[in-house]
Amino acid sequence: MLLAIDIGNTNVTIGIVEGGFIEGVRRTATNRASTTDELEVMLRDLLALDDHDLNGATAMAVASVVPAMTALVEAVAARLGIPTLVATSGTVPIPIRVDRPDLVGGDRIVNALAAVRLHGSPAIVCDLGTATTLDCVGPDGAFVGGAIAPGLELGLEALAARTAKLPRVELRTPDRVIGRDTVSAIQSGTVFGYQALVAGLLARARAELAETAGIAPEAVHTILTGGLSAAPWARDVDGVDLIDPDLTLRGLAILAAEVAGGDPYRDTPPEDAEAQDADGDALAWDVFTLDEEPA
Repeated sequence: MLLAIDIGNTNVTIGIVEGGFIEGVRRTATNRASTTDELEVMLRDLLALDDHDLNGATAMAVASVVPAMTALVEAVAARLGIPTLVATSGTVPIPIRVDRPDLVGGDRIVNALAAVRLHGSPAIVCDLGTATTLDCVGPDGAFVGGAIAPGLELGLEALAARTAKLPRVELRTPDRVIGRDTVSAIQSGTVFGYQALVAGLLARARAELAETAGIAPEAVHTILTGGLSAAPWARDVDGVDLIDPDLTLRGLAILAAEVAGGDPYRDTPPEDAEAQDADGDALAWDVFTLDEEPA
């Protein structure tokens, strides 16, 4: 059993990978103040939800933007004797053509790897999390850079914290742009504004990649991923080909297979696999394009 662990600023997402496919996904809040013992307990509890035991893990593959949490995961793995592969510019097997490859987040490189292996290149992965990142893959499959913007929920929190009268509102898509009260005005500006931000970044990046490759912009694959990519408003972002909330976990499974010699990644579940996990959530293989409803 491979544990694919994506450590973000807000959430830690764990994929249980057996037989080369992701058979379960669990999430918990990122706690930078955790001790090694607390992290081990958390991992054991999450795995127990799917009737798995941490002692049954044969390997870990980790993408992290929180160095303190990376160190804790490595400490737990070392204590249990579990081989661990951390995604970095030196371990992910794709070319990285930026000025400082060592400063690129492991999750961004893993996203690029997954995009290339699963969808081809050139491609753009837009990861909607605490930050919104664009991870761009050139026509030869190399990571060539991208863009970083504050995430949608981060903006909402800042708006409430830095103003005297504007409240923290529920995040949902309003019926119209022109709000008739403060709450609907904030929802309009946040949701519609963020849709426009993401669509605008995608369009410009798509045009630049297309010009470099000498192809039409529509030939550049665009994928949404990250914790907010499953939100209803994300389906209305212009210029998106498909949505895969767990693309990073797929990339980690691919990374483990290619670098550490694990089971080859399978992008489809076995015929007898359940379509949902214990909570009724879609499992990691449930990718959907924008002309169909998510499973």
